[in-house]
Amino acid sequence: MYKGYKYRIYPTDDQKASLAKAFGCCRWYWNLALNLCQETYLKTGKGLSRGYIQGLLPGLKKEYPWLTDAYSQSLQVVALNLSTAYKNFFEKRAQLPRFKSKHGRQSLSYPANVKFEGDYIKLPGKIGLVYCHRHREFEGTIKTVTVSQNSDGQYYASVLVDDGKETPSQSTEGKAVGIDVGLTHFAITSDGSKYDNPRHFAKHHRNLKRQQQKLSRKQKGSQNRTKAQQKVAKVYSKTVRCREDFLHKLSRQIVNENQVIAVENLNVKGMVRNHKLAKAISDVGWGMFTTMLKYKAEWEGKTYIEVDRFFASSKTCHVCLNRVDSLSLDIRQWQCQHCGTCHDRDVNAAQNIRNEALRILRLCSVQVLSLGTSDTAWGGSVRQPGKTSVLLDAVPVESGSPILAKGRVG
Repeated sequence: MYKGYKYRIYPTDDQKASLAKAFGCCRWYWNLALNLCQETYLKTGKGLSRGYIQGLLPGLKKEYPWLTDAYSQSLQVVALNLSTAYKNFFEKRAQLPRFKSKHGRQSLSYPANVKFEGDYIKLPGKIGLVYCHRHREFEGTIKTVTVSQNSDGQYYASVLVDDGKETPSQSTEGKAVGIDVGLTHFAITSDGSKYDNPRHFAKHHRNLKRQQQKLSRKQKGSQNRTKAQQKVAKVYSKTVRCREDFLHKLSRQIVNENQVIAVENLNVKGMVRNHKLAKAISDVGWGMFTTMLKYKAEWEGKTYIEVDRFFASSKTCHVCLNRVDSLSLDIRQWQCQHCGTCHDRDVNAAQNIRNEALRILRLCSVQVLSLGTSDTAWGGSVRQPGKTSVLLDAVPVESGSPILAKGRVG
C-alpha cells in the first residue's frame, strides 16, 4: 500500500540556486514536450509516446548543455507525467495538460537514489544533503521523492513509501453514520452532532486585503513587488494549512468512531458556478473532506459510501418516509404532516443519508450472495483504471508534529 509523507526542508542558498536551475530545466522540458505533442496532433492527428519523448533527451542535452543541471531521471519523470496526464485527459479523469509557468509552485521528482541520513535527506545530483524536519517516521521502501517550492518560498519533500501491506478488506460490521455538509455548520452527523464552519478565509481576509493593497502600489518588475507577492502568498498558505488541519482532525475523528461512513455525492464543481456562494463553497473544502474520509476509511478496512446527489434527503421524513413537495432553504425546522414528527432539516438529511447507504449495502450483499461468490460489493482494486504511474497512487498522511499535536484527533 502506497502512502505519502510530506516534510518541510530547509536548503541552503547554494542548494536553493541548484534547485531553481533543476526546476527550470524540468519546466522547460515539460513545455517543450507538450508543445511538440500539440503540434504533432494538429498535423497528424496522433500523439507522441512516452518513449519518443524520452528519446529526445540525449539530443537536447547536446544542444542545450544547461539541461545537465537537472538530475537525468528527474527529466525522464517529466515525460512519464506528461503521458499520464494525457491518458487521464482522454479517459475523462482530468483536464487537458497545460504549460507550466515560472511563477507559482515549482516541483521535480526523484524516482531513485534518495535516502535519509539522520536529520538530512540526501538528494541525487548537485543538491546533496538538505536539512529536513522529519516530524514523523515511516516504515517501508522509498519509491519516489518530489521536491516542491510553494509560492511563499517554502520547500517541501513529499516521500512516496510502499509499506508492503495489503489494503484491508472492507467490513460493514459496526456503527454507521450519515454526514450532511453545509455552510452554516460544516458537517452534521446522523447522531445529532454539529461541527461549525471555521470560515478560514474570512478570518484571514482582512490581512489578505491589506497585503494585496500594498502589492498593488508596488512598481511592476521591482524587487519590492516580488517581496509583496510573497507576503500575499504567505496569507494564502496560512489559510490552506488551517483548512487542512481542521479537515484532517475531523475526518480522523469520524473514521475512528464509525465503521460505515455515508456522505452525499455533491456536484461541487457545478455549485461554485453560483457567484453568490462560490467563495464560501470553495473555502469550506467539501471535496477535500470527502477525499480524506475515503482513503482513511480504506486504510482502516472500513466502508465509505456515497449516496446519489439527487436523493431527497432533506425533504423526506426518516420516520415514515413521507416526502414533502417543496422545502426552501430558509426552512431549518419542519414537521411531517403524516406522522407529526418535528425535524431538524440537517439532522434529518444526515439520517436519511445513513439509511439510504445501509439500504444500498444490504442490496449489494444480497446480490453477491445470489451470485454465490465471496467478493465484496465493489470488488477489484481501488486504483483508477489505466494508470501507469505510481506517483498518483499515494494518499497524504496527516501532517503535523506529534510533539505539538498532543491531544489532537488526526
